[in-house]
Amino acid sequence: MMVTLHKFNGEEFVLNANLIETIDARPDTVITLINDRKYLVREKTGEVLVKITEYQRSVFVVERT
Repeated sequence: MMVTLHKFNGEEFVLNANLIETIDARPDTVITLINDRKYLVREKTGEVLVKITEYQRSVFVVERT
């Protein structure tokens, strides 16, 4: 599950959201992965969650009958 985010220098990168352990707002958004690597991103916590949710919905489409 990959989401596109932005570093503070404006550089765009793609992050595997399956590796996210925590997302903290302090006040900038810090994403900590399960290997303890940290990313400081421009997006607010809510924006990151929306990106993850939108990606999940696009991949896990369930047909209702």
